[in-house]
Amino acid sequence: MATAKLIEIPTLFQKYQVAKNVLDRVSIWNGDITRISIDAIVNAANSRLAGGGGVDGAIHNAAGRSELQAQCRQYNGCAVGDAIITSGCRMTHIKKIIHTVGPQVYGGNITDEIRENLVACYRTSIDIAIENGIKSIAFCCISTGVYGYPNDDAAKTVTNFLTEFLEKDTSLERIVLVTFLETDNELYNKYFAKYAASKTE
Repeated sequence: MATAKLIEIPTLFQKYQVAKNVLDRVSIWNGDITRISIDAIVNAANSRLAGGGGVDGAIHNAAGRSELQAQCRQYNGCAVGDAIITSGCRMTHIKKIIHTVGPQVYGGNITDEIRENLVACYRTSIDIAIENGIKSIAFCCISTGVYGYPNDDAAKTVTNFLTEFLEKDTSLERIVLVTFLETDNELYNKYFAKYAASKTE
């Protein structure tokens, strides 16, 4: 299967034609995060960095489970909201994998602490990316699968964080929000459309 190149993935500026400093550095792409050619991808890991199911399992399989596990074991786990970095292993089209552990939500109840932990996943991953000279990064939807974080709240929270970050920081050239479910794709588009509309008022 061919990999998607960044040049082939449109930015949101191409769609909205406003806030070029922010939206020309953000893309929403529905597809397989292991099939994008980019500096780094972010994995929704478990606290043991053991390679579970869903996107975590897919990334471990694509990277080479034994090779990636050997690198992950050097860290002795990862706390919620924190992140660690490994190579892309067998995925030669991806330089680095950043592994972050999202918050678990029970019964759909979102507290301020849980929301802050979700934001921390994105902030810490970006910090590690910048420290390692990474210019382009792709995020999966963290915590919205088996960890139970409501998709709508996650999309709104992440959109708010990323737009505020990109308005102030120019270190990253591109952030790709990779969705697997059409629902997540629609939600991201909804909240970025609201952001774009706020820039035309």
